[in-house]
Amino acid sequence: MNFHLFLLSSAFVAVSGQLDKVAKEAGLLYFGTAVDNPSLNNQNYLRIARDPAEFGSLTPANGQKWSNTQASQGRFTYGSGDAIANIARQTGQQLRCHTLVWYNQLPGWDTVSSVYNRDQMQQIITAHIQNVAGHYKGRCYAWDVVNEAMEDDGRYRNNPMYRAMGVDYITHSFKVAQQTDPAAKLYYNDFNIERCCNAKINATIAMIRTVKAAGAPVHGIGMQGHSRVGMSPSKREMKETMARFSELVDEVAFTEVDIRHTKLPIGAAEREQQGKDYMEVVGACLETPKCVGITVWDFTDQYSWIPQQYPGEGEACLWDRNYNKKPAYHSIVGLLQSAASSGLRTSATPAPVAAIAVTAA
Repeated sequence: MNFHLFLLSSAFVAVSGQLDKVAKEAGLLYFGTAVDNPSLNNQNYLRIARDPAEFGSLTPANGQKWSNTQASQGRFTYGSGDAIANIARQTGQQLRCHTLVWYNQLPGWDTVSSVYNRDQMQQIITAHIQNVAGHYKGRCYAWDVVNEAMEDDGRYRNNPMYRAMGVDYITHSFKVAQQTDPAAKLYYNDFNIERCCNAKINATIAMIRTVKAAGAPVHGIGMQGHSRVGMSPSKREMKETMARFSELVDEVAFTEVDIRHTKLPIGAAEREQQGKDYMEVVGACLETPKCVGITVWDFTDQYSWIPQQYPGEGEACLWDRNYNKKPAYHSIVGLLQSAASSGLRTSATPAPVAAIAVTAA
């Protein structure tokens, strides 16, 4: 079908459908959302988040990060991550796990953030991955093993892990993750790697080649997809990037999508543009054979991270603060329905771990 004509003619007509249901009909493996713990006491929120027809995949936004799982060295706690993992188990939704090794949200204990000894850091990373990935073994469709290791200019981020081990910390992390949970898809995840082709994308490709040449498995690359209305990458640019990534890995995905307005309040024209920008992401995924799914970084403006991180900006999600679906939501559903009816693609390659993620205790 001509997706350009769809963009012009029917992008903002309210349509009937649910995101994951129509995404699967269109050939994707899932349409998912991140969920954070502060939202779990809100019944209006949970009614949507727990609906597998709306979201076939859940990602703990913060509950599985280092500061929440190993706040004190050697003492592991899983309550925050389990609260979201248990929802996925109860509803039959897929669990997409996030994240094992990241330079941010590190715990307060001194060693992980200050040690420079290679052997010590390797032991710290090993223990962390073995415990956290081991706790969720068999339940995660995928793990974001290493998150945001590259700077925008293509240099390695000078984080504590890199200072201690160089690029070997990435290789080691993927090897330990595979040993700990062999069924999970193992991803490298980052931002600003969507628009082809910048220094960060080129450096990411070189890094993945280095890591795989050293014997580590990297099954997927996650493009976070945080962008701004009217300044988002085009479908063509994202397809070019994913084509390059697809030469290296088994699958690619959009993992943290939100598209924020840079000036508030907004009007109808800005809402229309936001819908077009979201459709560029979805269209790029649909037209890339190895793109398996899309995750939005929460679905309602009520719990979006954007206003706190970028004061004066926001309204980046598909539902507003009052749980009304925005034009962008209807645009995505309409595009997915059109893709399904046109037979643009048959289906995403199913992952063996998907069934385990739903049934494991």
